[in-house]
Amino acid sequence: MHLYLHIPFCKQACHYCDFHFSTNTSRSQEIVNAICKEIELQKDFLGTKNLETIYFGGGTPSLLSISQIEQIFSKIAQHFTIQPRAEITFECNPDDITIQRLTEWRNLGINRLSIGVQSFDENHLKFLNRAHSTSHSMQCISDAQKAGFDNLSIDLIYAIPSVSNEIWKLDLKKAFSFDVNHISSYCLTIEEKTVFGHRLKEKVMKPIDDDFASNQFDILLEEMSKNSFEQYEISNFAKNTAYAVHNTSYWQGDQYLGLGPSAHSFDGNKRFWNVSNNTKYLKAIAVNTVPNEFETLSQKDKANEYLMTGLRTKWGVDLGKLNKILPLSSKDFRETLMRFRKEELIREEKGILRLTKAGKLKADYVASEFFF
Repeated sequence: MHLYLHIPFCKQACHYCDFHFSTNTSRSQEIVNAICKEIELQKDFLGTKNLETIYFGGGTPSLLSISQIEQIFSKIAQHFTIQPRAEITFECNPDDITIQRLTEWRNLGINRLSIGVQSFDENHLKFLNRAHSTSHSMQCISDAQKAGFDNLSIDLIYAIPSVSNEIWKLDLKKAFSFDVNHISSYCLTIEEKTVFGHRLKEKVMKPIDDDFASNQFDILLEEMSKNSFEQYEISNFAKNTAYAVHNTSYWQGDQYLGLGPSAHSFDGNKRFWNVSNNTKYLKAIAVNTVPNEFETLSQKDKANEYLMTGLRTKWGVDLGKLNKILPLSSKDFRETLMRFRKEELIREEKGILRLTKAGKLKADYVASEFFF
């Protein structure tokens, strides 16, 4: 079983982010109390009590105090069994990391950090409206390793508007210099309800240039390969098979429980999502109600989801497995497969469909064209 906890607070709003969060942290203790209450309400969600992974996401979990994190762990331990080798990931921002906090996190059982670096360039950090500096990033990664965190992931963003690719190449070079075992790298996208979205609408910002983004993606793949990183998912790279176990469980269709405002859950047949509003979440939990909605997945939905997630990963889409979900008798499916093979966007080996390098640039499009 996999457990996700959404901590809906941030110091400030990054200009690109459309996740649910609040910059008003005055209700953080109320939210922590409510999440602990939701743990009680949802303890039987999946039947099993054995936790293989725990993931603190957000928002910014590193804004929580040690006592608040300890409170959540204590409640989890009351109702679940954390497996001895469970992966316990904690998202954090460089400016929240100190040697003392790192030691305290380790003592609580956190064994994997996901650090939101995004860029090592000061101007890019200001453009994104990040709260940390380049020096914060450099220092915190070093401190985390000294504190015993050998399972580290750092986040980077590419396609940030620039006159050349040099800043992106330097970002990658600095990331590799720390010898971390995992890097997540995402293309900058402009979402409608963000600062960048408003700027685009008001025409004070240009759309992300597709050719520029494509070029930077090519650089990403080339440099990752040179530095012994395996691309096991479109945006995720690992050394020595240090895959993110929790995130991989999503891509492979495992069941999971999500807690906190806006958190999602999956029981194998239904997808649930909590209300993305802190006040509404607190009011519902106060009267012992989980404030969520759900949808029941049809066989078509399950097949389409498998196509969407499977094609993004190194494991690809097993046509035999897909056929068990939904019989592959569709003429359109076969014609689409032939078209993409001809266009060299996809390849088939022993009944497994995988994207080519060119196909990875169009992953969502390719998957959607196969949809039933």
